[in-house]
Amino acid sequence: MAAFGTSGLRGLATDLTDGLCATYAAAFVALHDHNGTLMIGRDRRDSSPRITRAVAAGARSEGLEVVDCGVLPTPALALAAAKAGTVAIMVTGSHIPADRNGLKFYTRAGEFTKADEGPLRDAVASLQAPAVASVDVAADDAARQDYVVRNIGGFPPGVLAGLRIGVWLHSSAASEVLPKILDGLGATVVGLGASRDFISVDTEAVDGETRARLAGWVGEHGLDAIVSTDGDADRPLLVDDRGHVIPGDILGL
Repeated sequence: MAAFGTSGLRGLATDLTDGLCATYAAAFVALHDHNGTLMIGRDRRDSSPRITRAVAAGARSEGLEVVDCGVLPTPALALAAAKAGTVAIMVTGSHIPADRNGLKFYTRAGEFTKADEGPLRDAVASLQAPAVASVDVAADDAARQDYVVRNIGGFPPGVLAGLRIGVWLHSSAASEVLPKILDGLGATVVGLGASRDFISVDTEAVDGETRARLAGWVGEHGLDAIVSTDGDADRPLLVDDRGHVIPGDILGL
């Protein structure tokens, strides 16, 4: 059964039916102020494109235009929605297993809070499920581009010059933008471990096999560090030049 967790609605992908996702999207946009547009992003799970289509149908049933930002980090979608002054839904299960998924909601005021959950549940319960059919959406890559520009612009030019930094790409939603950001900051970037299949990476619970692989890459490629993220790229993973994983409480993130 789909339920609210620490961050948004989550459940088995099979429980996140088209009708349920469309209803949550319709109820969400009906409850919260917007500029007439819903922005949608997603991670790389197999179920995410289907759920994205259902979310788009739900928003269109309430008369909103839909902007599909594609696969991108959750913070990039949140930034784009804040700049546009509208609402957003990220289709992601974050770091949970690949057979699960979820919806993260963003209002004009920012991240959806625990106080927002009750009213949304009530609205869903009282709403007739909208028809889920193919709808026209506007594809937009600007959110990814803006995220890269913002992160490069936040540091002095060439701040990482002379460093060899590995990026564990796996199936991260940041697998395209993170190398661009590091390259833009002057680093020599080495892409590592890209995967066509979704890999659930919990940055705060890195298993021994993964730690050994990361440490091996540091030595094999002569790296000063490895960086990566969880599935939707809102949690960082950092490995130092000795191959040690630096936990989030030490990073302060």
